Amino acid sequence: MEKRYLLGTLTLGHTVIHWYQQMFPVILPLIRADLGLTYVQVSGLMTAKQAASGLLTLPSGFAADAFNKHKAVILGSALAMGGLAYFLASIAPTYFWVLVFLVMLGAASALWHPSSVSTLSLQFSNRRGTALALHGVGASIGDSVGPICVGALLVLVGWRDLAQWHLIPALVLALLMWKTVHKNYATGTSTLSRRSYFAGIKGILVRPTIFMVMLASSFVGMARLSVTTFLPLYLAEEMGYSSFWLGFHWALLYAMGMFSQPLMGILSDKFSRKTVLLPSFATLGLLYLALPMPGPGISLALIISAMGLFFYGTGNIATAAVLDVAADQVQGTTQSFMSLFQQVVTLPAPLIAGWIVTQFGYTVVFYYASGLLFSAAAVWLLIHIPNRTGALGTGGGFGRTR
Repeated sequence: MEKRYLLGTLTLGHTVIHWYQQMFPVILPLIRADLGLTYVQVSGLMTAKQAASGLLTLPSGFAADAFNKHKAVILGSALAMGGLAYFLASIAPTYFWVLVFLVMLGAASALWHPSSVSTLSLQFSNRRGTALALHGVGASIGDSVGPICVGALLVLVGWRDLAQWHLIPALVLALLMWKTVHKNYATGTSTLSRRSYFAGIKGILVRPTIFMVMLASSFVGMARLSVTTFLPLYLAEEMGYSSFWLGFHWALLYAMGMFSQPLMGILSDKFSRKTVLLPSFATLGLLYLALPMPGPGISLALIISAMGLFFYGTGNIATAAVLDVAADQVQGTTQSFMSLFQQVVTLPAPLIAGWIVTQFGYTVVFYYASGLLFSAAAVWLLIHIPNRTGALGTGGGFGRTR
């Protein structure tokens, strides 16, 4: 029961983190119009967010492993930082200050994930895929409900006022998260042996399969980042959708993940990670190809909904695949190392996508994303990760070890 309560608490926090992350694409067209930004400047905003996440990735992972006792502080700080980021955006008079806002938003995400993912990975080592998938459901709730609420509120108030309102709940939730989670981490060790730590790091570096998984995930991340940068603009400028309908369709991209992720996690635990990921990547590549074909209407909504089945959840299964073979003492660092690898590879993706849109229009950028997904599927054809038959750590799970 205590472990399930911990899972529920972290899932709630993940919901809040992603609500704040996904609010930005909905207000992006309004920011662009307000500040008169070019497409390249819009791409620069996303690049700044990715760069901030990348710079804090490894330090956050090390902190999650070395200062287990203080994970509640790390998680609470991440929530508070999201609210401060939007407050800065609300008073931003120039492009520079919007960049500062996105740096803080990226930092909030970087702080959250290593601590939450490493905790669940160890506590539910026998059902790692399922636990991370359920944690991902929290993200899907924030990703889907958030844009709908934000889009509806933007009909009534300006984006700057709405951004200011997000500061107070962020601070309140940060305090609640600290008080609730502190007791679960208070008994953890606050130190990590240097020898033990570097032994775990060596275990990561000597496994080529890990790098193949990270490469495939990076291709998926490049496609995802390109789509998240320009799909809102495509819906607003090409399809002519209002803020409300933009938010509604953006929510569709994530809502289906609430239903698909638990099933993907269970299947990956029961069979293999490859059984889930390979067909998912191929299917998502086909959906990206189909995305620019219909006009406004039900067909476009159905395509975006189908994309949502695979858009986010595959990342949790890929993370589980890497953590399956990582030592207990470097679970946080392993998650951060995987994230940093993806950050470096995906960093130019929005700029490439911005150039493609400028030169060829929105349709070609979705074809570009499709090609990246097919490349990821091709890499997974060469990957072999054996079915898990036991746990690496001392954590438990939802039931018996399979």
